[in-house]
Amino acid sequence: MRDVLLIALFALLGAAAAGLLGALALRVLRHRSVAVSLTVVAAVPVTAMLAGTLAVARAMFLSSHDLTVVTTVCAMAAVVSLATALLLGRWVVARSNALTHAARSFGDDGGFVAPAGGGTAELAGLGRELAATSERLARSRERERALEGSRRELVAWISHDLRTPLAGLRAMAEALEDGVAEDPQRYFHRIRAEVGRLDSMVGDLFELSRIHAGVLPLNPSRMSVYDLVDDALAGAGPLAREHGVLLAGDRVDAVPVEVDGKEMTRVLGNLLVNAIHRTPADGTVAVAARREADTVVLSVTDGCGGIPEDELPRVFDTGWRGSRARTPPGGAGLGLAIVRGIVEAHAGRAGVRNVPGGCRFEVVLPVARPEFT
Repeated sequence: MRDVLLIALFALLGAAAAGLLGALALRVLRHRSVAVSLTVVAAVPVTAMLAGTLAVARAMFLSSHDLTVVTTVCAMAAVVSLATALLLGRWVVARSNALTHAARSFGDDGGFVAPAGGGTAELAGLGRELAATSERLARSRERERALEGSRRELVAWISHDLRTPLAGLRAMAEALEDGVAEDPQRYFHRIRAEVGRLDSMVGDLFELSRIHAGVLPLNPSRMSVYDLVDDALAGAGPLAREHGVLLAGDRVDAVPVEVDGKEMTRVLGNLLVNAIHRTPADGTVAVAARREADTVVLSVTDGCGGIPEDELPRVFDTGWRGSRARTPPGGAGLGLAIVRGIVEAHAGRAGVRNVPGGCRFEVVLPVARPEFT
């Protein structure tokens, strides 16, 4: 028993010395290739076994023949271990280099394509994460390009829409100043109308900027959808009569919602004005509200004849005004963008789809929680 303990002690001391040297080598070579680290890791157990064997052989006074045999066996094991470690290291380095080369495409505004061939579980997982990140970046770039295009269109349209009334205001002001206006009261009426139009446009821009900045103030209160629709119909009534359009709102459920009444009335008002402008005379604009599970769906259906399918995804984009024939007079393409921003601020969603004879805009809002007494 005593001999076994001595053998174990000498083997432990020799192995510990080899392990310390291996740890020191790994620390010195920590910035080198993984192939070098794997070689060191493979060399440590062989060296530990050889050191322990030599220590035991010296203490137990083994014959030179036996010591040569043991040393030769350890040396052959070391050669095989080091060769295996080098091959594994080179393979891992090759896979890592291929992954690095594929990842460089991110900086070139390209997509990531995982290198062909198998790899370790960690490298395969990294490749999958890079591919998923590449898809998210591609979608983000596409959204950024779409937003940039919308911004450019918006700037162009706003510049045109501002230039026209400003030029008219300047001409009318000069006519009044020079005393050549034949009917000053008519000029004053036109000036007031143009100023009101400009004020509405600036208000829309301010509202949209607050929505995009995420600082739209909301004062939600519990109210019935029926009252909300009734207020919106009352506000849009004069415009509908002026255009000869019939407003119908007889399919409205009295569903409770918790919303900012002022902002949500603006949502319905924008949708109704948009529908009235795009519905021909003697047409009908229908407003409905129905409950679906824990949501309420408000819809405004017009008689515009429909929206081209390729334009449907852009309807709520900033600056969208559709084809020239469908553009309402004086519109800057902000109304529907404001609708979507306000609805999403209420944790809802806005959508549009074509129906026979026109299109239907839908606003989905969560139903108010039950009141407990």
